[in-house]
Amino acid sequence: MTKRLTFTVTGVLTLLVCAGAAWAQAEKDAKAAAEPVVMQLEAFRHDDYDTAYTFASEEIRAQFDRRGFEAMVRRGYPEIASSTFALVTKTELRSEGLAYVTIKIRGTNGQAVEGLYELVWQSGWKINGVATRPDAGVI
Repeated sequence: MTKRLTFTVTGVLTLLVCAGAAWAQAEKDAKAAAEPVVMQLEAFRHDDYDTAYTFASEEIRAQFDRRGFEAMVRRGYPEIASSTFALVTKTELRSEGLAYVTIKIRGTNGQAVEGLYELVWQSGWKINGVATRPDAGVI
Protein backbone atom coordinates (compact mmCIF):
# COMPACT_ATOMS: atom_id res chain seq x y z
CA MET A 1 0.00 0.00 0.00
CA THR A 2 2.83 2.39 0.79
CA LYS A 3 4.48 1.75 -2.60
CA ARG A 4 1.17 2.37 -4.32
CA LEU A 5 0.63 5.62 -2.41
CA THR A 6 4.19 6.75 -3.17
CA PHE A 7 3.73 5.94 -6.85
CA THR A 8 0.42 7.83 -6.93
CA VAL A 9 1.89 10.89 -5.22
CA THR A 10 4.87 10.79 -7.58
CA GLY A 11 2.50 10.51 -10.55
CA VAL A 12 0.42 13.46 -9.37
CA LEU A 13 3.52 15.59 -8.80
CA THR A 14 4.79 14.70 -12.26
CA LEU A 15 1.44 15.71 -13.78
CA LEU A 16 1.49 19.01 -11.88
CA VAL A 17 5.01 19.79 -13.08
CA CYS A 18 4.05 18.95 -16.68
CA ALA A 19 0.88 21.04 -16.44
CA GLY A 20 2.89 23.94 -15.05
CA ALA A 21 5.39 23.65 -17.89
CA ALA A 22 2.57 23.50 -20.45
CA TRP A 23 0.95 26.59 -18.89
CA ALA A 24 4.26 28.47 -18.99
CA GLN A 25 4.74 27.51 -22.66
CA ALA A 26 1.17 28.60 -23.52
CA GLU A 27 1.73 31.91 -21.76
CA LYS A 28 5.01 32.36 -23.63
CA ASP A 29 3.27 31.56 -26.93
CA ALA A 30 0.50 34.04 -26.16
CA LYS A 31 3.08 36.75 -25.49
CA ALA A 32 4.87 35.79 -28.69
CA ALA A 33 1.61 36.25 -30.60
CA ALA A 34 1.44 39.88 -29.44
CA GLU A 35 4.97 40.70 -30.61
CA PRO A 36 4.19 41.16 -34.33
CA VAL A 37 1.34 43.53 -33.47
CA VAL A 38 3.54 45.66 -31.25
CA MET A 39 6.36 45.60 -33.83
CA GLN A 40 3.96 46.52 -36.64
CA LEU A 41 2.61 49.47 -34.64
CA GLU A 42 6.19 50.61 -34.07
CA ALA A 43 6.87 50.39 -37.82
CA PHE A 44 3.75 52.44 -38.53
CA ARG A 45 4.97 55.10 -36.07
CA HIS A 46 8.14 55.40 -38.13
CA ASP A 47 6.23 55.47 -41.43
CA ASP A 48 7.98 52.19 -42.31
CA TYR A 49 5.27 50.41 -44.28
CA ASP A 50 7.79 48.04 -45.85
CA THR A 51 8.54 46.55 -42.42
CA ALA A 52 4.91 46.75 -41.32
CA TYR A 53 3.90 44.72 -44.37
CA THR A 54 6.21 41.87 -43.35
CA PHE A 55 3.93 41.15 -40.38
CA ALA A 56 0.88 40.62 -42.62
CA SER A 57 -0.42 37.11 -43.24
CA GLU A 58 -0.39 35.43 -46.63
CA GLU A 59 -4.13 36.13 -46.88
CA ILE A 60 -3.63 39.87 -46.36
CA ARG A 61 -0.74 39.89 -48.84
CA ALA A 62 -2.99 38.17 -51.40
CA GLN A 63 -5.55 40.99 -51.00
CA PHE A 64 -3.15 43.95 -50.92
CA ASP A 65 0.19 44.68 -52.47
CA ARG A 66 2.51 46.85 -50.35
CA ARG A 67 1.09 50.17 -51.60
CA GLY A 68 -2.49 48.97 -51.31
CA PHE A 69 -1.75 47.81 -47.77
CA GLU A 70 -0.48 51.26 -46.80
CA ALA A 71 -3.52 52.97 -48.34
CA MET A 72 -5.90 50.58 -46.57
CA VAL A 73 -4.27 51.16 -43.18
CA ARG A 74 -4.05 54.94 -43.54
CA ARG A 75 -7.69 55.28 -44.70
CA GLY A 76 -9.35 52.62 -42.59
CA TYR A 77 -7.33 52.68 -39.38
CA PRO A 78 -5.96 56.19 -38.73
CA GLU A 79 -5.28 55.53 -35.04
CA ILE A 80 -3.29 52.41 -35.91
CA ALA A 81 -1.47 54.12 -38.79
CA SER A 82 -0.33 56.90 -36.49
CA SER A 83 -0.43 56.04 -32.81
CA THR A 84 1.11 57.71 -29.79
CA PHE A 85 0.43 54.89 -27.35
CA ALA A 86 -0.50 51.22 -27.41
CA LEU A 87 -1.10 48.74 -24.61
CA VAL A 88 -1.67 45.01 -24.98
CA THR A 89 -4.56 44.14 -22.67
CA LYS A 90 -5.18 40.51 -23.58
CA THR A 91 -3.68 37.68 -25.58
CA GLU A 92 -5.57 34.48 -26.20
CA LEU A 93 -4.62 31.29 -27.98
CA ARG A 94 -7.83 29.87 -29.44
CA SER A 95 -6.43 26.80 -31.12
CA GLU A 96 -3.20 25.64 -32.61
CA GLY A 97 -2.16 28.30 -35.07
CA LEU A 98 -4.80 30.90 -34.13
CA ALA A 99 -4.46 33.73 -31.61
CA TYR A 100 -6.27 36.93 -30.71
CA VAL A 101 -4.59 40.01 -29.28
CA THR A 102 -6.50 42.94 -27.82
CA ILE A 103 -4.75 46.31 -27.75
CA LYS A 104 -5.80 49.77 -26.64
CA ILE A 105 -4.41 52.39 -29.00
CA ARG A 106 -4.36 56.19 -28.90
CA GLY A 107 -3.90 57.90 -32.24
CA THR A 108 -2.12 61.17 -32.94
CA ASN A 109 -5.62 62.41 -33.84
CA GLY A 110 -6.52 62.19 -30.12
CA GLN A 111 -8.95 59.32 -30.66
CA ALA A 112 -8.64 56.04 -28.75
CA VAL A 113 -9.63 52.64 -30.12
CA GLU A 114 -9.53 49.08 -28.96
CA GLY A 115 -8.20 46.73 -31.60
CA LEU A 116 -8.84 43.01 -31.74
CA TYR A 117 -6.15 41.41 -33.91
CA GLU A 118 -6.40 37.94 -35.37
CA LEU A 119 -3.07 36.19 -35.85
CA VAL A 120 -2.30 32.97 -37.67
CA TRP A 121 0.79 30.81 -37.50
CA GLN A 122 2.67 30.89 -40.82
CA SER A 123 6.30 30.10 -39.94
CA GLY A 124 5.75 32.60 -37.13
CA TRP A 125 2.77 34.69 -35.99
CA LYS A 126 1.32 36.84 -38.79
CA ILE A 127 -1.45 39.42 -38.56
CA ASN A 128 -4.54 38.22 -40.40
CA GLY A 129 -6.84 41.14 -39.64
CA VAL A 130 -8.00 43.66 -37.09
CA ALA A 131 -11.35 44.98 -35.96
CA THR A 132 -11.51 48.25 -34.04
CA ARG A 133 -14.06 50.04 -31.96
CA PRO A 134 -13.98 53.35 -30.12
CA ASP A 135 -12.49 53.05 -26.65
CA ALA A 136 -13.88 55.39 -24.02
CA GLY A 137 -11.54 53.95 -21.38
CA VAL A 138 -8.59 55.94 -20.13
CA ILE A 139 -5.34 54.95 -21.82
